[in-house]
Amino acid sequence: MYYSDEIIEEVRSANDIVDVISPYVKLAKKGASYFGLCPFHNEKSGSFSVSQSKQMYYCFGCGAGGNVFTFLMEYEKMSFVESISYLANRAGITLPEVELTEEEKRRKNLKNQLYEVNKEAAKFFHYQLNTKPGEIGKKYFEKRGLSEETQTRFGLGYSNIDGTVLYRYLKNKGYDDNVLKESGLIIMNERGAYDRFRDRVMFPIMDINSKVIGFGGRIIGDGEPKYLNSPETILFDKGRNLYGLNFAKSSRQPNIIICEGYMDVIALHQAGFTQAVAALGTAFTAAHAMLLKRYTNNILMTFDSDGAGVKAALRAIPIMKSAGLSVKAIDMRPYKDPDEFIKALGPEEFQKRIDSAVNSFMYKIDKLSLEYDLNDPAEKTKFINEAAKELTEFEEEIERNNYVEAVAQKFGIDCESLKRLVNRYGNAMEIVQTGESQKRIQDSSQVKEDGVVKSQQILLTLLCNEPQLFGIISKYISPEDFVDDIYNKVAVTVYEQLKDTGNIVPGQIMNMFENEEEHKKVASLFSNDIREGTSVKEKEKILNETILNVKKNSLAFRNKNYSALTGEEKQKFIADKMNLQKIHVTLN
Repeated sequence: MYYSDEIIEEVRSANDIVDVISPYVKLAKKGASYFGLCPFHNEKSGSFSVSQSKQMYYCFGCGAGGNVFTFLMEYEKMSFVESISYLANRAGITLPEVELTEEEKRRKNLKNQLYEVNKEAAKFFHYQLNTKPGEIGKKYFEKRGLSEETQTRFGLGYSNIDGTVLYRYLKNKGYDDNVLKESGLIIMNERGAYDRFRDRVMFPIMDINSKVIGFGGRIIGDGEPKYLNSPETILFDKGRNLYGLNFAKSSRQPNIIICEGYMDVIALHQAGFTQAVAALGTAFTAAHAMLLKRYTNNILMTFDSDGAGVKAALRAIPIMKSAGLSVKAIDMRPYKDPDEFIKALGPEEFQKRIDSAVNSFMYKIDKLSLEYDLNDPAEKTKFINEAAKELTEFEEEIERNNYVEAVAQKFGIDCESLKRLVNRYGNAMEIVQTGESQKRIQDSSQVKEDGVVKSQQILLTLLCNEPQLFGIISKYISPEDFVDDIYNKVAVTVYEQLKDTGNIVPGQIMNMFENEEEHKKVASLFSNDIREGTSVKEKEKILNETILNVKKNSLAFRNKNYSALTGEEKQKFIADKMNLQKIHVTLN
């Protein structure tokens, strides 16, 4: 499918990048840009920047970058055309009817077929549960206390111990081997084709629209792995989906309960707590947090009460708080998880635990206190110091003081002494964090390419961040001097835009590239201000060295290909070579 540059630019211009990204990433304005936790890799400090003036995003941590189209393509796994369609609809723009390309037809057809295959597999697994071979699975669910109605509601099933039964069933339905392999349900190698899931109770995983996108399977009896999930496909990304959210989003409860496993979610739903969800066999991510943010601001954690569950909860809390979620923890002791708790004490007692859920920060301090013998003065002193470090997370003085008082009261600590300790750690941490932040930005600017390519990158970055330098740079450097393919393509457009309007439109330039690595390279040009914090003399030095390096490389490239140059190009080559030593840039 082909849309004209004018249509693409109209759609891009109608969708502010901050508004588009905000539902996925909690952004806070710092200076001219917005910052948040990167949705493309796990991090604790926000290195993901969004520029409203440039309509670009860039992560100083992992290098991800682009415009509104790129973001949707990377995050939602949309094609370029799908991202245009989505954003056009968002902005109320009617797109012209155009023909799909063969590749676009193939991708769309594949996605539709994968939805169908997953739906058929879910039906087959559920049917198997109610057959003679599936009795073992049926007994397992009954032993876990799940009613027939619950089993049907969640589409629970059983995968036969016969390793090819699903494959044969889907082949009889007419699905091609390539599609079955793409679904992740069938493994194909030199030995043939066989089912990924065998002798397991099955949990269909659905997206928020209740379409089956993958499966989780629990082995019956002994064996490893205990739980097995579908692999990543064009439909299924376990880091961006939550089990049970398709039901929980309609629960009309003022909160969402987050658990660790499928059975916990199902047990809670059966007990009437239909707002329960779980991560899909992976660590809780910023993407999970922003997904929850679409439906609630209030989260109740019911992670397992064992050591691993506590660690998972402590990792998840800052991620959820960074997304702007209010988090409380439910105490399920002496039971390990919600499933055990409900079976032992019932829904009424679980509701009481919800009502008495503890603030996530106090939960964190409670767990910290268990690592020390508070009856030992030396151990208690260590605990107080660690608690003071934790209290530095509160930037607002009033909020910080409230928590200082709460911690002091609970653990018998002198409030004023604790407050002084917190302030001391806060000042020290601010210095460290500032240094780390500066180092991270400096490191991200050091492109891991050879000096020639780096010079081209630096020169384009200077132009992109300081358009007023165009008059100086263009005296010595033309787009043809950027001999690296990707930077040459950028330079041609940058020079055209600066000649025509005096300004650069980064989003428009990004539309010229589809490859992920190219996106990262180009996005970095608009995100690193190399000249920031340098003196006029240093700026002149950078300009002179960079222009000279780019020109020398351009001359070396043309000399190597001299025989292929036209007569006019040869004359220009000779003139540039003679004028090389005359290059001298001043900013006064």
